[in-house]
Amino acid sequence: MRTNVTGEAAEAGEAPLRPLSARSVVLSLLLGAHPPELPVKDLIGLVEPFGIGGSTLRAALSRMVAAGDLRRTDAVYGLSDRLLARQRRQDEALHPRTRAWDGDWEMVLITATGRGPAERADLRGRLTTLRLAELREGVWLRPANLDRTLPHGLREVAVTCVARPDEPARDLVTRLWPLDTWAAGARSLLAHASAAHHPAGRLTVYAAAVRHLLADPVLPPALLPPGWPGDTLRRAYAEYRRELATSSGLGDGAGKDRPSARS
Repeated sequence: MRTNVTGEAAEAGEAPLRPLSARSVVLSLLLGAHPPELPVKDLIGLVEPFGIGGSTLRAALSRMVAAGDLRRTDAVYGLSDRLLARQRRQDEALHPRTRAWDGDWEMVLITATGRGPAERADLRGRLTTLRLAELREGVWLRPANLDRTLPHGLREVAVTCVARPDEPARDLVTRLWPLDTWAAGARSLLAHASAAHHPAGRLTVYAAAVRHLLADPVLPPALLPPGWPGDTLRRAYAEYRRELATSSGLGDGAGKDRPSARS
Protein backbone atom coordinates (compact mmCIF):
# COMPACT_ATOMS: atom_id res chain seq x y z
CA MET A 1 0.00 0.00 0.00
CA ARG A 2 1.16 3.52 -0.74
CA THR A 3 0.18 6.57 1.21
CA ASN A 4 -1.87 9.18 -0.62
CA VAL A 5 0.05 12.32 -1.48
CA THR A 6 -2.20 15.33 -1.20
CA GLY A 7 -2.57 17.80 -4.03
CA GLU A 8 -0.51 20.27 -2.01
CA ALA A 9 2.62 18.16 -2.55
CA ALA A 10 1.80 16.08 -5.61
CA GLU A 11 3.52 18.27 -8.17
CA ALA A 12 7.21 18.70 -7.49
CA GLY A 13 8.69 20.92 -10.16
CA GLU A 14 12.44 20.59 -9.84
CA ALA A 15 12.21 18.22 -6.85
CA PRO A 16 10.22 15.07 -7.69
CA LEU A 17 8.35 13.58 -4.75
CA ARG A 18 8.03 9.81 -4.47
CA PRO A 19 4.79 8.32 -3.11
CA LEU A 20 5.63 6.62 0.17
CA SER A 21 5.09 2.88 0.57
CA ALA A 22 4.61 1.27 3.97
CA ARG A 23 8.32 0.41 3.89
CA SER A 24 9.23 4.03 3.17
CA VAL A 25 7.12 5.32 6.05
CA VAL A 26 8.61 2.83 8.52
CA LEU A 27 12.15 3.66 7.41
CA SER A 28 11.51 7.40 7.55
CA LEU A 29 10.22 7.08 11.11
CA LEU A 30 13.04 4.84 12.33
CA LEU A 31 15.76 6.83 10.57
CA GLY A 32 14.57 9.88 12.48
CA ALA A 33 14.35 8.05 15.82
CA HIS A 34 17.10 7.88 18.43
CA PRO A 35 17.54 5.06 19.28
CA PRO A 36 16.16 3.72 15.96
CA GLU A 37 13.95 0.93 17.29
CA LEU A 38 10.27 0.66 18.22
CA PRO A 39 7.83 -2.00 19.39
CA VAL A 40 5.31 -3.06 16.78
CA LYS A 41 2.45 -1.71 18.93
CA ASP A 42 4.01 1.77 18.76
CA LEU A 43 4.64 1.50 15.03
CA ILE A 44 0.99 0.65 14.44
CA GLY A 45 -0.07 3.92 16.05
CA LEU A 46 2.62 5.95 14.29
CA VAL A 47 1.81 4.79 10.75
CA GLU A 48 -1.97 5.10 11.09
CA PRO A 49 -2.01 8.85 10.18
CA PHE A 50 -0.27 7.89 6.93
CA GLY A 51 -3.11 5.58 5.89
CA ILE A 52 -1.31 2.32 6.72
CA GLY A 53 -3.28 -0.37 8.55
CA GLY A 54 -1.96 -2.94 10.97
CA SER A 55 -2.02 -5.89 8.58
CA THR A 56 -0.22 -3.89 5.89
CA LEU A 57 2.38 -2.80 8.43
CA ARG A 58 3.03 -6.33 9.68
CA ALA A 59 3.46 -7.62 6.13
CA ALA A 60 5.89 -4.81 5.38
CA LEU A 61 7.86 -5.48 8.57
CA SER A 62 8.21 -9.17 7.70
CA ARG A 63 9.52 -8.30 4.23
CA MET A 64 11.95 -5.75 5.65
CA VAL A 65 13.39 -8.23 8.14
CA ALA A 66 13.82 -10.80 5.36
CA ALA A 67 15.51 -8.19 3.15
CA GLY A 68 17.94 -7.15 5.88
CA ASP A 69 16.49 -3.67 6.36
CA LEU A 70 15.40 -4.34 9.94
CA ARG A 71 16.34 -6.61 12.81
CA ARG A 72 13.73 -8.00 15.17
CA THR A 73 14.05 -8.81 18.87
CA ASP A 74 10.79 -10.15 20.26
CA ALA A 75 8.23 -7.54 19.15
CA VAL A 76 10.78 -4.72 18.73
CA TYR A 77 12.00 -3.66 15.29
CA GLY A 78 15.21 -1.70 14.74
CA LEU A 79 17.41 -0.64 11.86
CA SER A 80 19.98 -3.09 10.51
CA ASP A 81 23.68 -2.19 10.61
CA ARG A 82 23.50 -1.13 6.96
CA LEU A 83 20.71 1.32 7.68
CA LEU A 84 22.36 2.52 10.89
CA ALA A 85 25.18 3.73 8.62
CA ARG A 86 22.56 5.49 6.49
CA GLN A 87 21.14 7.13 9.62
CA ARG A 88 24.59 8.44 10.52
CA ARG A 89 24.93 9.95 7.02
CA GLN A 90 21.46 11.45 7.37
CA ASP A 91 22.32 13.01 10.74
CA GLU A 92 25.55 14.40 9.30
CA ALA A 93 23.58 15.89 6.40
CA LEU A 94 21.50 17.79 8.94
CA HIS A 95 24.56 18.91 10.93
CA PRO A 96 27.59 18.82 8.60
CA ARG A 97 30.88 19.40 10.39
CA THR A 98 32.88 22.08 8.64
CA ARG A 99 35.99 24.15 9.22
CA ALA A 100 37.31 27.42 7.84
CA TRP A 101 38.50 26.99 4.27
CA ASP A 102 42.08 28.05 3.52
CA GLY A 103 42.04 27.32 -0.21
CA ASP A 104 43.14 23.68 -0.07
CA TRP A 105 41.28 20.93 -1.92
CA GLU A 106 40.96 17.24 -1.10
CA MET A 107 41.94 15.12 -4.11
CA VAL A 108 41.45 11.39 -4.63
CA LEU A 109 43.21 9.73 -7.57
CA ILE A 110 41.94 6.26 -8.41
CA THR A 111 44.84 3.84 -8.93
CA ALA A 112 43.09 0.45 -8.92
CA THR A 113 42.65 -1.24 -12.29
CA GLY A 114 40.79 -4.25 -13.60
CA ARG A 115 37.63 -3.60 -11.59
CA GLY A 116 34.27 -4.78 -12.87
CA PRO A 117 31.22 -2.53 -13.40
CA ALA A 118 29.74 -3.35 -9.99
CA GLU A 119 32.99 -2.49 -8.19
CA ARG A 120 33.34 0.75 -10.13
CA ALA A 121 29.76 1.74 -9.35
CA ASP A 122 30.27 0.94 -5.66
CA LEU A 123 33.40 3.09 -5.51
CA ARG A 124 31.65 5.97 -7.28
CA GLY A 125 28.86 5.74 -4.72
CA ARG A 126 31.33 5.79 -1.83
CA LEU A 127 33.13 8.84 -3.22
CA THR A 128 29.86 10.67 -3.87
CA THR A 129 28.77 9.94 -0.29
CA LEU A 130 31.98 11.63 0.83
CA ARG A 131 30.77 14.74 -1.08
CA LEU A 132 33.57 14.47 -3.63
CA ALA A 133 32.93 15.24 -7.29
CA GLU A 134 34.55 13.74 -10.38
CA LEU A 135 36.58 16.18 -12.47
CA ARG A 136 37.43 13.49 -15.02
CA GLU A 137 37.62 9.72 -14.87
CA GLY A 138 39.59 8.69 -11.82
CA VAL A 139 40.08 12.21 -10.43
CA TRP A 140 37.80 13.27 -7.58
CA LEU A 141 38.06 16.42 -5.47
CA ARG A 142 36.34 19.04 -3.33
CA PRO A 143 37.30 22.05 -1.20
CA ALA A 144 38.91 20.87 2.05
CA ASN A 145 36.36 22.54 4.34
CA LEU A 146 34.82 19.41 5.87
CA ASP A 147 36.01 18.50 9.36
CA ARG A 148 36.79 14.88 8.57
CA THR A 149 39.44 12.45 7.45
CA LEU A 150 38.99 10.25 4.41
CA PRO A 151 38.43 6.54 5.17
CA HIS A 152 41.56 4.38 5.33
CA GLY A 153 39.90 1.91 2.97
CA LEU A 154 40.39 4.34 0.10
CA ARG A 155 44.12 3.66 0.20
CA GLU A 156 43.48 0.23 -1.27
CA VAL A 157 42.16 1.74 -4.50
CA ALA A 158 43.36 5.35 -4.57
CA VAL A 159 45.95 7.92 -3.60
CA THR A 160 44.67 10.84 -1.53
CA CYS A 161 46.34 14.21 -1.29
CA VAL A 162 45.80 17.91 -0.70
CA ALA A 163 46.07 20.20 -3.72
CA ARG A 164 45.61 23.78 -4.87
CA PRO A 165 44.33 23.72 -8.48
CA ASP A 166 45.40 26.52 -10.80
CA GLU A 167 41.82 26.97 -12.03
CA PRO A 168 39.87 29.62 -10.07
CA ALA A 169 37.90 27.92 -7.30
CA ARG A 170 34.54 29.35 -8.36
CA ASP A 171 35.02 28.13 -11.93
CA LEU A 172 36.03 24.69 -10.74
CA VAL A 173 33.02 24.44 -8.40
CA THR A 174 30.72 25.33 -11.28
CA ARG A 175 32.20 22.49 -13.35
CA LEU A 176 31.94 19.95 -10.54
CA TRP A 177 28.43 20.53 -9.16
CA PRO A 178 25.08 21.59 -10.73
CA LEU A 179 24.56 24.24 -8.06
CA ASP A 180 21.66 26.01 -9.80
CA THR A 181 19.80 22.72 -10.15
CA TRP A 182 20.36 21.80 -6.50
CA ALA A 183 19.23 25.23 -5.32
CA ALA A 184 16.08 25.08 -7.47
CA GLY A 185 15.25 21.68 -6.02
CA ALA A 186 15.73 22.94 -2.47
CA ARG A 187 13.47 25.93 -3.07
CA SER A 188 10.85 23.67 -4.63
CA LEU A 189 10.90 21.44 -1.54
CA LEU A 190 10.61 24.43 0.78
CA ALA A 191 7.58 25.65 -1.15
CA HIS A 192 5.92 22.22 -0.99
CA ALA A 193 6.72 21.93 2.71
CA SER A 194 4.94 25.23 3.36
CA ALA A 195 1.88 24.08 1.40
CA ALA A 196 1.64 20.50 2.73
CA HIS A 197 -0.63 19.97 5.75
CA HIS A 198 -1.66 16.31 5.62
CA PRO A 199 0.78 13.97 7.49
CA ALA A 200 1.37 11.85 4.38
CA GLY A 201 2.11 14.89 2.24
CA ARG A 202 4.47 16.37 4.83
CA LEU A 203 6.38 13.13 5.29
CA THR A 204 6.66 12.76 1.51
CA VAL A 205 8.16 16.24 1.19
CA TYR A 206 10.60 15.84 4.07
CA ALA A 207 11.70 12.38 2.95
CA ALA A 208 12.62 14.05 -0.34
CA ALA A 209 14.34 16.84 1.62
CA VAL A 210 16.59 14.29 3.33
CA ARG A 211 17.60 12.81 -0.01
CA HIS A 212 18.28 16.30 -1.32
CA LEU A 213 20.41 17.29 1.67
CA LEU A 214 22.54 14.19 1.20
CA ALA A 215 23.48 15.62 -2.22
CA ASP A 216 24.37 19.08 -0.88
CA PRO A 217 28.11 19.54 -1.58
CA VAL A 218 28.45 21.64 1.63
CA LEU A 219 30.84 24.10 0.01
CA PRO A 220 32.62 27.00 1.72
CA PRO A 221 30.31 30.05 1.86
CA ALA A 222 32.67 32.02 -0.38
CA LEU A 223 32.08 29.52 -3.21
CA LEU A 224 28.28 29.38 -2.98
CA PRO A 225 25.92 31.38 -5.19
CA PRO A 226 24.00 34.22 -3.51
CA GLY A 227 20.91 33.10 -1.61
CA TRP A 228 22.02 29.48 -1.30
CA PRO A 229 19.08 27.62 0.38
CA GLY A 230 21.04 24.80 2.01
CA ASP A 231 20.83 26.04 5.60
CA THR A 232 17.18 27.05 5.16
CA LEU A 233 16.27 23.53 4.05
CA ARG A 234 18.24 22.05 6.96
CA ARG A 235 16.41 24.25 9.45
CA ALA A 236 13.03 23.33 7.97
CA TYR A 237 13.84 19.62 8.12
CA ALA A 238 15.20 19.92 11.67
CA GLU A 239 11.99 21.64 12.75
CA TYR A 240 9.91 18.88 11.15
CA ARG A 241 11.92 16.24 13.01
CA ARG A 242 11.32 18.08 16.27
CA GLU A 243 7.60 18.24 15.55
CA LEU A 244 7.51 14.55 14.70
CA ALA A 245 9.52 13.68 17.80
CA THR A 246 7.22 15.71 20.03
CA SER A 247 4.04 14.18 18.61
CA SER A 248 5.34 10.59 18.51
CA GLY A 249 7.89 10.40 21.30
CA LEU A 250 10.57 9.20 18.88
CA GLY A 251 13.37 11.42 20.15
CA ASP A 252 14.91 14.03 17.85
CA GLY A 253 18.08 13.74 15.83
CA ALA A 254 20.20 15.58 18.37
CA GLY A 255 19.05 13.85 21.51
CA LYS A 256 19.56 10.29 22.61
CA ASP A 257 17.31 10.56 25.64
CA ARG A 258 14.50 8.19 24.65
CA PRO A 259 14.90 4.90 26.51
CA SER A 260 15.62 1.84 24.42
CA ALA A 261 12.41 0.21 23.25
CA ARG A 262 13.70 -3.03 24.76
CA SER A 263 14.30 -1.61 28.23
